Amino acid sequence: MGADTFAPDVNGAARFAERLAAGLVERGHEVHVMAPAASRKHGTWTETHEGQQFTVHRLYSWRWYPHDWLRFALPWRIKQNSARVLDAVQPDVVHFQSHIVTGRGLSIEGAKRGIRIVGTNHFMPENMLEFTLIPKAWQEKAIGLAWKAARRTFGRAESVTTPTRKAADFLEKHTGLVGVHAISCGIDASNYRPNWEPRTENRIVFVGRVTGEKHIDVLLKAVTLLPAGLDAKVEIVGGGDQLKNLQALARELGIADRVRFTGRVSDEELFEAYHRASVLAMPSIAELQSIVTMEAMASALPVVAANAMALPHLVHDGENGHLFRPGDAADLADKLRQVLEAPQAEYRAMQEASIRLVAAHDIQRTISTFEALYRGEAVVDPSIDVESANAAE
Repeated sequence: MGADTFAPDVNGAARFAERLAAGLVERGHEVHVMAPAASRKHGTWTETHEGQQFTVHRLYSWRWYPHDWLRFALPWRIKQNSARVLDAVQPDVVHFQSHIVTGRGLSIEGAKRGIRIVGTNHFMPENMLEFTLIPKAWQEKAIGLAWKAARRTFGRAESVTTPTRKAADFLEKHTGLVGVHAISCGIDASNYRPNWEPRTENRIVFVGRVTGEKHIDVLLKAVTLLPAGLDAKVEIVGGGDQLKNLQALARELGIADRVRFTGRVSDEELFEAYHRASVLAMPSIAELQSIVTMEAMASALPVVAANAMALPHLVHDGENGHLFRPGDAADLADKLRQVLEAPQAEYRAMQEASIRLVAAHDIQRTISTFEALYRGEAVVDPSIDVESANAAE
């Protein structure tokens, strides 16, 4: 399995690769992961993730300083490194999680050796533009080149996947690929502990990277538009390059005393943050799935999310939360208010809907589908569209 981002990185692609690798090991498969080293130390060793041990080949990496933590394997050495690892491991299948560096090298060298290749896309070029230092006038051209590079790498794969049907359509549109599978990243909902106790305060939580594409500023502006009587508090869980800017914005908006920035937290601290919250706010407009939203749903939280990309697959408006117009702080405030002011019975119904809707994203189904792809079998994409109660009526 090849990844350009892997634990200890905290993002959807890294978490999916980690969970998939561990799930496959638990089923008895031998799994090796090739990824950039998380520090200057590089080499091959056994690591433990999600309670499972497997071999990780950590490549010599450089820090990308426009980003707050990103490290990348050297592009001009990736074919050599890929050949070395493939010849040592002799895998039956190569599954790359990103086409940028690691996936490109593994797909080239894997194809030379006749190894079955599966590729998964978690990436939108637009998400990385702010970290590339490319002048705005050149960004549209850069996006076009990035999609062409994706087409070349994914074109070497026997099967291509991405987390949702909308993301699959998006990838096909921009690369010309056909037959892209929509396979949920999935979560193990049993790891999350729903909190059914009545909330004693109005607490809004955001979880994720604190970066520009997440539009956390829209959330902070929305908080200023909520009725004062709600005394709403905000918890921003995660680290990123926009932390200081958002702290300054909270002071400027006069809500610094109601906004808590936790930075990165442990899994146990994350569970506690979900338990404290009354609602998850997800203002991002570039989510190809959003594992965070699924985690919140498995924790029995209503969700208010931007009506963009894949979020409507998870948030059924008026059922387990609400969708708001992307970038519209007033609309976000209105939808948050509807959740926070909901009578207890209505709030409980939203909680129960989150639990029901997230059940379709069971990671065991995801693992079984990838096992079939690894064997070269034709698969029918797992259905992740749960019929809504509103539609059923």
